[in-house]
Amino acid sequence: GLELSHCMGASSLGPAVPWRSGRPCKMKRVRTVFKPEQLERLEQEFLKQQYMVGTERVDLAATLHLTETQVKVWFQNRRIKWRKQSMEQKAAKLSQFGVIQPATADSTDIKDHEEDTVEVEL
Repeated sequence: GLELSHCMGASSLGPAVPWRSGRPCKMKRVRTVFKPEQLERLEQEFLKQQYMVGTERVDLAATLHLTETQVKVWFQNRRIKWRKQSMEQKAAKLSQFGVIQPATADSTDIKDHEEDTVEVEL
């Protein structure tokens, strides 16, 4: 199952601190640590197809003993990593030929997209 970390309490470094004043503490989801076998299989599937949806995602999650959400978020994050690597390779090739690539909106879009795809499962 998923483990959630608790807000700082008396046993931690200080008193419990609400996320916003007047509200109870929010639980923060602990990052999923994938087993090497799970990562290998996820990478294999990503090489076949970059989008995993529907019953394929459900089946893969069941096979790997993960939740469907964990598989979905892994694919989202892997696509971002792939796009970033592709852009870096493209920039490296252009720089080999002396072409200076100005900062484009695309590079900032990826950074913004990374922040948008982080999902919290409670």
